[in-house]
Amino acid sequence: MIAFLIQRLLQGAAVVAAMSLIVFIGVYAIGDPVEILINPDADQATREAVTQMLGLDQPLWVQYWRFVQAALQGDLGTSFVFNIPAGELILERMPATLELAVTATLMAILIGIPLGLIAGLDQERWYAKSILAGSILGFSLPTFWVGLILILTFGVWLNWLPVFGRGETVSVFGIEWSFLTLDGLAHLVLPATNLALFKIALFIRLTRAGVREVLPQDFIRYANAMGIHPARVVSRHVLKNIMIPLVTVIGIEFGSVVAFAVVTESIFNWPGMGKLIIESINRLDRPVIVAYLMVIVVMFVIINVVVDLLYAVLDPRVRLGGSNR
Repeated sequence: MIAFLIQRLLQGAAVVAAMSLIVFIGVYAIGDPVEILINPDADQATREAVTQMLGLDQPLWVQYWRFVQAALQGDLGTSFVFNIPAGELILERMPATLELAVTATLMAILIGIPLGLIAGLDQERWYAKSILAGSILGFSLPTFWVGLILILTFGVWLNWLPVFGRGETVSVFGIEWSFLTLDGLAHLVLPATNLALFKIALFIRLTRAGVREVLPQDFIRYANAMGIHPARVVSRHVLKNIMIPLVTVIGIEFGSVVAFAVVTESIFNWPGMGKLIIESINRLDRPVIVAYLMVIVVMFVIINVVVDLLYAVLDPRVRLGGSNR
């Protein structure tokens, strides 16, 4: 297990190093932030002074090497726009995004997996077919359109829920959280629902497919022949055997929720990392863009390692990094 963990961490470090080069070149080769940061009427001397101050006058490889040296010390650069460390900006916005992502993922798990079980166990019933049809809608409807409909329905017509911002927050260990207040929870409902709909549809179909694959197996038939209660068969045998692929997808999808919450955060004016990256792209704030992308890369690497370790917990037959002898 230790050897496997070390191997995966080394592989993750290699991925992060490669992605840092790709991200840096991709971001720094596009556009000129000086054109946005200074007055269009500024003279050439002013432009050159700003370019030199930001270090943009150096060759690309020199800029990248300086970035790597600083990143190894925990410094991801200084925002061109806000003139504060980019890492600090990311960490300031991260709790809002994580709060939204965790809520959306929990909603997807608690709704999608049970509905998928129902659709898989009773596939010929009308309600199972309705669940499957509903999952197709979840895949088909664009996130931005669903978000606008949620705002129009529950925020404008019915006036049941707030539609913009995080609402009231509570500070815990210096971090602001909105789910700890009723007003914050009310603000969280619509964006989390909008973000969770696609994941709910995905978990429904994956769970249903797993159930249909497991049910014909001999051990399920044997358990039924032994007279074991159907609920116990489902919880101890069916669900346990479909959890490994589900855990993989849940881990990956949680990372994608964090990375691609941009649309939802923009629609609902949610002050998270997604909204920050949109503002940074519009202003060509390169250090913030690079810092955000590197945080997402590291997060995906960590999630993949955690998912691999969970295999051994869910299925003792899995031998991580070792032989089966």
